[in-house]
Amino acid sequence: MPHVNIKHFPEEVTDEQKRALAESISAALVEHLGTRDGAVSVTLEPVEKDAWNATVVEPEIQGRPDLLIKRPDYL
Repeated sequence: MPHVNIKHFPEEVTDEQKRALAESISAALVEHLGTRDGAVSVTLEPVEKDAWNATVVEPEIQGRPDLLIKRPDYL
């Protein structure tokens, strides 16, 4: 039952872009984790630029390095 929460700076994302993104992520999870497409859920969560460090970097990237599988190059 994988759930993917994608945090990003606020920007316009069309319904078609959301659909394509969800399909790509679901396909990757099916392939690499052996789950089924119907078990996957995906959310897009806009985070304001001035809140990024406090909301994402500190608690999720720096605060949980044991879970991080790809480190961003801006750190």
